[in-house]
Formats: sequence, structure tokens, C-alpha cells
Amino acid sequence: YVFWLGLISLICLILERIRPWRKNQKLNREELFQDFFWLVFNGYVFGFVFEYIRIPLGQGFGKLYASLFQGNLKTIKLITNVPLIWQVLIFLVMGDFIEWIVHYFLHRISWFWKFHRVHHSILTMDWIGNFRFHWLEIVIYNTVKYLPMTLLGANGIAILIAAVTSTLIGHLNHSNLNISWGPLRYVFNSPRMHIWHHERKVRGKAGVNFGVVFSIWDWLFGTAYMPMDQKEPEKIGFMGDQHVSHNILKRFFIPFIDEKK
Repeated sequence: YVFWLGLISLICLILERIRPWRKNQKLNREELFQDFFWLVFNGYVFGFVFEYIRIPLGQGFGKLYASLFQGNLKTIKLITNVPLIWQVLIFLVMGDFIEWIVHYFLHRISWFWKFHRVHHSILTMDWIGNFRFHWLEIVIYNTVKYLPMTLLGANGIAILIAAVTSTLIGHLNHSNLNISWGPLRYVFNSPRMHIWHHERKVRGKAGVNFGVVFSIWDWLFGTAYMPMDQKEPEKIGFMGDQHVSHNILKRFFIPFIDEKK
């Protein structure tokens, strides 16, 4: 995965230099090196750290399942014998739907929003912003996804392909590229759609466009917003961002604190 993360990052960086959407956007912009930290930590380092959480978590799920249903969780594997391409699609769609639900509640529940706003502190949208998020999000997303994903029993290669695809779309969503996917915008997320998720003004109850790979969830549940007559919002960020520190250590350890007046 680390190899593909590096390759995807390089491709998006080159594409932004060749055909940038916002022509006057600088490569060496404010907080760029902070975003490199988030990319390395969230994309690589915390993956090893989370193993120490995932293993006992998996054992706990296994024991709970055994006590409730008198069976072994590892023997279910619903799609193990399904062709690889279908495993990829099933894993990608199911995983993305779970992430849509989690993402929605990161905005609706105030305590979750307190650390999710680290991601919404982005003031200049480019590909590397995809990995600016608090490490607690990894814990929440992976914990919620673990049980249903375990029940699927997908091949490791299928899981890798799905993860790389999700990363690619996520990078593109945050990139400085003028992509909307045309008619496919009702299926896939895009930079032209996702930028409205980062609009400083809150639309709807808690925002819009919560999808990661697929936009279809937002169109189905009424949280989609993609005006074709306006390419991007006037300002991105979040309401009250002037009261939150931009110090990386404070973002990392105490993102819940409002301090600037």
C-alpha cells in the first residue's frame, strides 16, 4: 500500500502542475510541510500502531460472536470464493457506504466534530489534503468497518486494490484539478463536488457531500450539492476556524480545544 500511496501522490502532484484548476494556486503554500507530516503519519506510521489496537479488537469481536452464536467468526467469509473483481467491488462499495455513515456522524456529533475539524482546517485544496485528518479518525473508521469487513472474508489482494482505489479517488477529490466526471458525477465523487464539502458555510443540517469514493450515497440520501453554474465556493474552512490553533502539536494531541480569540 505504501508504494501505491507514493505513486498516486506523485501522479496527482504532476497533474496539478500540468493542468491546475486554480491557476494562481502555489505549490509551496502555507502548512504544506504540516500536510506532509499527516501524509506520512496517517498513511504509513499509524498503520503499524493500529495493529496493536486491531488485534485485541478482533479477538474481542471473535469471542463476542462465539458467545452469541456458538460459532467461529473466521469461518464465515461470505465472499471468499467469489471472483476477485467482484470481491473488489463488494468490498469497495460496502466499505465506502460504512465510511459515508461514519463521515456523516463526524459532522453531526459535536464531540466527533471537534477532531474531524482538523481535516476541515484546510484552507488551500490540493491532493495532499486528503491525509490531513486526526489519527482518531483511523481508529473510528477501522473499528466500525472491522466486523462487517471480517464477515466478508475478502482476499488480501482485493482489499489492497479497494484501498488503493479509495486513496486515488480521495487524492483526486482534494486535488487542484477541474474534474467532475460528467454524467458519472451521480456515481463517483470528484474535485468539483467534494470542494463544496469544505465550504466554510454549512449547508443542510451538518454539511453536504459526505461520500469518499461514491457520490451516489449523497444523491440517494439528499445530502448532495453540486451547482453546475458555480465551480467552487467563495471560501473554504469551517465556521469558527479563527478560534482554533494551527499548531501541529495542538492539532495532534488536543484538537478539541478552542483557544484563539
